[in-house]
Amino acid sequence: MNGSNKKIALVTGGSRGLGKDMALSLAQRGINVILTYNSKKEEALEVVREIEAIGQKAAALQLNVVDSSSFERFFGEVKASLKNVFGLETFDFLINNAGIGIHVPFTETAEEQFDTLMNIHLKAAFFLTQRALPLMNNGGTIVNVSTGLARFTFPGYAAYATMKGGIETLTRYQAKELGSRGIRANVIAPGAIETDFGGGAVRDNADLNAAIASQTALGRVGRATDIGSVVAFLCSDDAKWINGQRLEASGGMFL
Repeated sequence: MNGSNKKIALVTGGSRGLGKDMALSLAQRGINVILTYNSKKEEALEVVREIEAIGQKAAALQLNVVDSSSFERFFGEVKASLKNVFGLETFDFLINNAGIGIHVPFTETAEEQFDTLMNIHLKAAFFLTQRALPLMNNGGTIVNVSTGLARFTFPGYAAYATMKGGIETLTRYQAKELGSRGIRANVIAPGAIETDFGGGAVRDNADLNAAIASQTALGRVGRATDIGSVVAFLCSDDAKWINGQRLEASGGMFL
């Protein structure tokens, strides 16, 4: 692939984990990438270098999705990057990936934890997308990120999964209301993945890892590299007739 492809994806939380693999998978399909990071600037810049090594253009911008009042400023920076790095004024794909995990029983969930999860996973995806639309090309694509936990239950994720249930509903409304612009909206639902998400419990806790693997048809937990290619597919012409859908990538958990 070379940098001649003018399509651009904006990936939130693209410095590590699933977001990093999404960014790299998009680049491997010939798509240029703007990725955001919250605090890990060096990791984000390393992803930029990896994308450039593939032959695509990339930029990294700081964004704290908790602070919705910063979105206007952020999209000012996006606009500047589009012009300065890519020589364009608009982009094509928005991947609402940024997130955190909080594992706490329903009965012990504090209001502050609930609000944090809501602001990051639901409110941010709602208003960040709203702010992004003036810079998005018609015929573009939105990919939101849910979780297998919105379909099945695993104790300790009541608040987190509640936000993701909201994201799945929001995705269908986005698909319906933005269809007149040819913008598709879909949601992916990863199963349990070996990353540093939520403190790295799935990766580092052998008992939890084994317990999850035993409930997965393919007999293992997920890896970050299992997810990025699914996002890249949804942003491709191969997925042009897929809209308003939930696509679970969990290896077949709790079937």
